[in-house]
Amino acid sequence: MNPASPAAPARRPGTRAASGARDSVVAAEVLVTSPGRNYVALKITTAEGLVGWGDATLNGRELAVAAYLRDHVAPLLVGRDPARVEDTWQYLYRGAYWRRGPVTMTAVGAVDLALWDIKGKATGQPVYQLLGGAVRDRILTYTHATGWDVPELLDSLDARREQGFRAVRAQTGVPGLDTVYGVSRGGAAYEPAGRGAAPAEEIWDTDAYLRHAPRALAAVREHAGPELKLLHDAHHRLTPGEAARLGRSLEEVDLFWLEDVTPAENQEVLRHVRRHTTAPLAIGEVFNTVWECQSLITEQLIDYVRTCVTHAGGISHLRRIAALAEIWQVKLGPHGPSDVSPVALAASLHTGLATPNFAIQEYMGYEPRTHEVFRHDWSYADGYLHPGDAPGLGVEVDEALAARFPYEPAYLPVARRRDGSMTDW
Repeated sequence: MNPASPAAPARRPGTRAASGARDSVVAAEVLVTSPGRNYVALKITTAEGLVGWGDATLNGRELAVAAYLRDHVAPLLVGRDPARVEDTWQYLYRGAYWRRGPVTMTAVGAVDLALWDIKGKATGQPVYQLLGGAVRDRILTYTHATGWDVPELLDSLDARREQGFRAVRAQTGVPGLDTVYGVSRGGAAYEPAGRGAAPAEEIWDTDAYLRHAPRALAAVREHAGPELKLLHDAHHRLTPGEAARLGRSLEEVDLFWLEDVTPAENQEVLRHVRRHTTAPLAIGEVFNTVWECQSLITEQLIDYVRTCVTHAGGISHLRRIAALAEIWQVKLGPHGPSDVSPVALAASLHTGLATPNFAIQEYMGYEPRTHEVFRHDWSYADGYLHPGDAPGLGVEVDEALAARFPYEPAYLPVARRRDGSMTDW
């Protein structure tokens, strides 16, 4: 440079120079829609006309993530090189002093998914090929069977098996309680988020649950036989002693896993549970980073990590969790309820197809309206899911149809004990 000439304007790393040949982000838009339930989607558009979709749904706190993306993240993306997926992840995570937590990591995850989608479309490849290619032909999935009493649960189980499912999570009502997590009355599909201005309040009785659950699950095992992979979720309701007691009582039931036996915040309590039962333990659907999983994995206190691809910062970060878990022979079984969109499910499936220690994917299914808004290439058949071979994630959003389903306030319930004190929902 001629010393007498004016200095060239500085540009941010990861952004495209005005004369550069690389593509760049020109817009990042947030879409909130409610085709049956609330979803938040992120749309990233590049100068070359490529569109990438990410999921930013956080059940009961959807608008918090939407605002985080719209007000704080989207303006930072314009001008960036969409091909620099890892650099953008580092920029959004390490560049924010107040980091981690579900709102932040869901927002970061949405960006990450959208950029992987763009990278796949730019190269004409499904995302799983960009992750190293398939290590399996299809992904085992489990769904939910529920019944307010044991006969109704067995009927639900039979219906799921007729649909081809080889793995089923079984949840049943508890005598003496009017509401129980995971179960609805009358055979209706279970949807925990209730519409309205405030959360519903439920009454919980741990002693009643501990008396009933082992008998109910033993009846399911006797009815289903030994081949069915049987799962159950305690949903963070138990103390370490109660969790150990439940795990020991279920050892002969031969569960595929016992999920979320204690609240996830205090990870050391899993040591007590692990010492007292050989039941396979799964935890982590509320985890957002590899650091929350670290001690549970390295001390082999769990058998499965449940972390959701969207809530854990996207494909880029879920792969770090998987890599750590693989060293310690811990497997992945990501959270995948109907309260994350088909975009998130697609991302989880692409990750799973290319990840050696990916064991199983939760799949509750979606309402027809959701399938119409989120048109996807992934498919289910005979107990297995496959992400499809469309370029990118293989999901496109019908924005005009999405606009016909405006957001409606909805909250997950809260729970109280019989004495009126709060407990974990």
